[in-house]
Amino acid sequence: MQIEFLKTLFTKHKEEALYHRYIHLKDIAPLLKKLESECDVSVIGKSVLNQDIHTITIGNGPKKILMWSQMHGNESTTTKAVFDLLNLLISQNEVSNAILNTCTIKIIPILNPDGAKAYTRINANEVDLNRDAQNLTQPESIVLKDCFERFKPHFCYNLHGQRTIFSAGNTSNLATVSFLAPAQDPDCLITDNRKRAMELIAVMNANLQQQIPNQVGIYDDAFNINCVGDTFQTYNVPTVLFEAGHYSNDYAREVVREYIFQSLVVSLNYIANNTVSGDAYASYLHIPENQKLFYDVIIKNARVVEQGELVDITVQYQERLQGESVVFVPKIEKITKANSFYAHKSYDAKGSLVFTIDNEIVFEGYENDLVILNNEKLSLKLIES
Repeated sequence: MQIEFLKTLFTKHKEEALYHRYIHLKDIAPLLKKLESECDVSVIGKSVLNQDIHTITIGNGPKKILMWSQMHGNESTTTKAVFDLLNLLISQNEVSNAILNTCTIKIIPILNPDGAKAYTRINANEVDLNRDAQNLTQPESIVLKDCFERFKPHFCYNLHGQRTIFSAGNTSNLATVSFLAPAQDPDCLITDNRKRAMELIAVMNANLQQQIPNQVGIYDDAFNINCVGDTFQTYNVPTVLFEAGHYSNDYAREVVREYIFQSLVVSLNYIANNTVSGDAYASYLHIPENQKLFYDVIIKNARVVEQGELVDITVQYQERLQGESVVFVPKIEKITKANSFYAHKSYDAKGSLVFTIDNEIVFEGYENDLVILNNEKLSLKLIES
């Protein structure tokens, strides 16, 4: 699919009602109502706090794809992209018709509604649902497993978001989008089933490399049977992990949203028009593995001791929910040897001491929008474009 065509599809079908990072049931309720005339919208279970968990099913083809987003409640970018995709699928154009005539797609748009409301990774029982695939201690985990068993998908899309810390390999390139074909055994063998997931990722990567070259990564595939993707792979269902990462100054994740939308469209179109045999998996192996090499801000060449060695003062934004908005609070995460990491924004202290707003030497764990450098206030506050 041509890039300009994909961009046009996104512009035309972007769901304008969803924006920024805080997305929960209240935001998608009117969208679910709107979709009822075009899709099968059902409540398939309840969360710990008795909130509805929905599925949206569309299409009547024999190839079945199951997707779920916001398993981690504070990872909302893929939920936005899913509703962009649904707007495309109900639009009755050549692309949507080709997909829906060959595929049946079932989507759980917010698996963890309690976590989404509280803007937390975990659910209301403080459990990470992506570590509960075997024990199934949580109602949300049981809902997903039951849906999987009833629907019997041929492919699974496990939709997540990742922090701003990741680089694509041991480089200064951002990991804007990441993928993984999870392992299905402790030896991480490249099985036929994994090859099919790898083939889909290879197709999506080929599209993304034309737009964000060297900004796609893969996760470490160390096997963890407690993770949902690894568990579903053991059932011989090709499962693809999607991770919506960071693009320059895109803290609202609106740019990355488009890349996830494109990836969903490209992969579904590929499934619709091809037999995913796994034969075309090899290029997946050349995607670099993610490294944790980025901070949001670094004050380079600083000192925290008179005549001491030069250090980098690294700052990571803490995402905090205030009312109905997510705010980004600067926190000094680490004071480390100079030039060890990369940053989304950098300042050069040129050997000067850096102080807190109370004129103390800065320290790890310090949270404030301001530091003092050369007797002047330096703002660390995020200013979103």
